[in-house]
Amino acid sequence: MTDRIEVAAAELRPLLQEFIVWAQQHAPGSDPDLVGPAALWHRLSASDDVALWHVADLRMVLLDRMPKVVEDPDKAADGMVEALRTYLVFLSETGRLDSRSDSLEELGEELDALEDDFVEAMEELLDEEDDNYDDDQDDEGDLGDFEPFADALESLPTIRLRPDAELAEAARAVPLIAKARDLALWVGPLRRVGEVTLLSDQEVEQALGVVGLPTPRTSGSLAEAVPQLWNIWNLAVDLEFLQPVDSDSVSVDDDTAAWPFDDDEDVLDAWMLGLHSVDYGDPELDDDDLTMVLGGLSRALLIRLLLAGGSRPLAGLREELAEAAADLDEPGADAWAAAQEHYGDPLAPVLDWLVGYGMVTVSADVALTPLGTEGLVHLIDETDIELDARPAIDAMTALELLTFSAELPEEEADAEFAAWMELRDPAKAAEELLAAAGEDDTDALIRVQAASVVGTLGDEAIPAWQAALKEPSLRPYAATHLTQLEVPDAPEPTQDDTHWLILDMWTISAGLGRAEFVSSLRDIGPDLLNNLLDVIWKIPHAHVEELLDLIAQVHPDKLVVKAAKRALFKARSTA
Repeated sequence: MTDRIEVAAAELRPLLQEFIVWAQQHAPGSDPDLVGPAALWHRLSASDDVALWHVADLRMVLLDRMPKVVEDPDKAADGMVEALRTYLVFLSETGRLDSRSDSLEELGEELDALEDDFVEAMEELLDEEDDNYDDDQDDEGDLGDFEPFADALESLPTIRLRPDAELAEAARAVPLIAKARDLALWVGPLRRVGEVTLLSDQEVEQALGVVGLPTPRTSGSLAEAVPQLWNIWNLAVDLEFLQPVDSDSVSVDDDTAAWPFDDDEDVLDAWMLGLHSVDYGDPELDDDDLTMVLGGLSRALLIRLLLAGGSRPLAGLREELAEAAADLDEPGADAWAAAQEHYGDPLAPVLDWLVGYGMVTVSADVALTPLGTEGLVHLIDETDIELDARPAIDAMTALELLTFSAELPEEEADAEFAAWMELRDPAKAAEELLAAAGEDDTDALIRVQAASVVGTLGDEAIPAWQAALKEPSLRPYAATHLTQLEVPDAPEPTQDDTHWLILDMWTISAGLGRAEFVSSLRDIGPDLLNNLLDVIWKIPHAHVEELLDLIAQVHPDKLVVKAAKRALFKARSTA
């Protein structure tokens, strides 16, 4: 059966690769990767012709075969029927659907009729998985599954990330992106792709030369013997260097030749588009079952590096991953041995790809690069595992410091500020903090934080406070602190300044929740609050209207509610 699967998979692979490219343009909401198992078992169990589809085949594939072979019932339930529908449309619109097939309309109607039964079958599988869950087998699953490491990851000390400018500079030097660019440029503005293989053997040989890969010796199709080339092809698609033109042709994107881009943000956006290519480094063996056993090996290596603080001796890492593969699945040891025989080192393809994508360096130790750390943090974030990741202190801007610290417990925030201040002259630090606080006049919390920290710097902060007098949102703080420092000719805080400070504090307490906000109002007392409401509506504060509206909604004193509504009307009338 394994030989039949290999033959059928090889026959389908070029068609499915072309479908994936087609689907990106014609059905971006579907998940073309879900089609593979359905198309494979259609070929194995229903028809020797991959293009011949009958209504009865759909029932056999979806209800008879998929419940026995599907790997992710939850994902299949969400998207397999729709993905298969898109695949049939692809076959029809590209002229591949055999004329002996049932009509596309009949096939679509049958998919509609089967969808509820298919979803129910997938849900039954999920229920069975829950019922059969065994605590002793917690570690079973994909080698690259991050979930078993969730507790350890969430307990890691703060991970420090380098600034975008440094990361972008590293991304510009990533060899694999350059290869993907060169391959896409070789493809050119219009290249037709084949039905059996995307490229002819002659084109494959040319493409290998373009990306610097050797031409292997093979008695069969050259296209079937160059998985590394197709990985770079797929990376070019991921990076959007290659775009589908129609059902049987592809084109280089107009911007591809400009790589590496000048703008740092554009560079990092492109690098992130290709981040999931880490999985392309997983070993590809002659036996598909053994290949699946080692699926996720690249992620498994990355996660162990992060947990070890960023680096591990290569020998120990190799040994641990071999044990993980053996423990994961019964044929795990066989898969590792097969990879050993195929590559010389089972980690060779993993490290080649990760080095090529700029994520690790390799010597006696394997170490995450700053770019690799950034990418891995993004991959973990996608799993909803919480990491404490922040910009490096030496590269942290004042705005980043204020933003991150706003979410931290007081002691941690104080430690961040102290570490940041140690690297800066106090006068310069005050200037940077107040400039950051003045960037957004709607962010009261950032203002209060900045003023609080700068207020501890004493006379060193006087020039920064004097400059802040020109910024309306910071003037109340600057006038207050300059007066406290007894600076000659410092302006006395006005009543409007005091009212601005009150509005900032209300804004912050409102952000903490209704109970905190009501409590802060009660501390003032209804008589004083009414007096404030009579005048505070005049202040050109970004949140004055919403604060008055909120007071009218939540305050228990009816007289205060009336005063708040009256003040809100005046504020809106003069806005």
